[in-house]
This record gives sequence, structure tokens and C-alpha cells, in this order.
Amino acid sequence: MKKVGILGSGIVAKVLATGFLKHGYEVMIGTRDPNKLADWQKQNPTGKVGSFWDASVFGNTIVLAVKGTVAKLALDLAGAANLKGKTIIDATNPISDAPPINGVMNFFTNLNSSFMEDLQNAYPDAHFVKAFNCVGSAFMVNPDFGGIKPSMFICGNNDSAKTEVKDILTKFAWEIE
Repeated sequence: MKKVGILGSGIVAKVLATGFLKHGYEVMIGTRDPNKLADWQKQNPTGKVGSFWDASVFGNTIVLAVKGTVAKLALDLAGAANLKGKTIIDATNPISDAPPINGVMNFFTNLNSSFMEDLQNAYPDAHFVKAFNCVGSAFMVNPDFGGIKPSMFICGNNDSAKTEVKDILTKFAWEIE
């Protein structure tokens, strides 16, 4: 059975973890604070909770679902050796901790920088595929738009990893662009 390790314990991580369980995957959520996931684990008794390291060892596929400002820390805690050769679905965005200005969020990258490329360069033996970062958590798994199948845009530099993510997205009722 396919095993997914999810790095993060916020709403995106929990929604995706529940979605993977619903679609027959084994799941472990990695967190720095297991107490944050007590309710999730009660609602999802087949799901597992551990550290970032535990989740990265557990998963054949990894989902990076943390706040962008701590993404590199989460990957460091997961361990580069544990990520080697694995597909990492990157659901992060480079949103800074600064408050919005006139309703516009600030990024910690610039127009000449791609956050996913930065992560890929930091972990060259892993295969990053950007997905889920362009939609709210309520629509990540089996979205219902009145019979219209929505498109999910993905990117990455490894064809095998992108095929793996496309298969997952198809199960989650997305059309892939």
C-alpha cells in the first residue's frame, strides 16, 4: 500500500491527510507538537502521528504542508537522507510573517526567485512537485463545483514525480494542467 508522510499539522496538512486516508493510502503526519493532532487522530484512527523525521521515513511520498517560512526547517527535521529519491508534493507558499499592506500579502521571495526551486536546490536528491498551493483547503480533496471538474496546475523537474502527483490528483477529482 502507498504510504504518505505529511510534514505539518495545520489545516492544509490535516485536510490532505484525511483525503489520502479516504482514498486508501496509509498516512503519518509529522509535527513538532503531537498534541496539536489529538482531535485529528481521534477522528482518523487509522492515521498515524509522529515527528517530521518519523513521517519522512514512513512515507514513500511526502507532502510539505507547513507555513512557507518554516519549510526549510521542516525538511531539515525530516532529514535529507530520508527524502532522497522521494516525490515531495509542495503545498507551501512564500508568504512572509509581515502583515498585509492594503490587503496585499508580502512574500519573502522576489520576482527573480522561485521558492520551490530554492527548496529543490537545497534538497537536490528529492523530487519536488508544486501542487495544492493555489486553492483553499476546503477544495483540496474532491472539490464540488456543480459537476465541473476543476484544474490543478502542477510543476516540477522530474517526469516520474509529476506522473505520481497527477495520479493522486486524479483520485482527488482534479483535472491536471
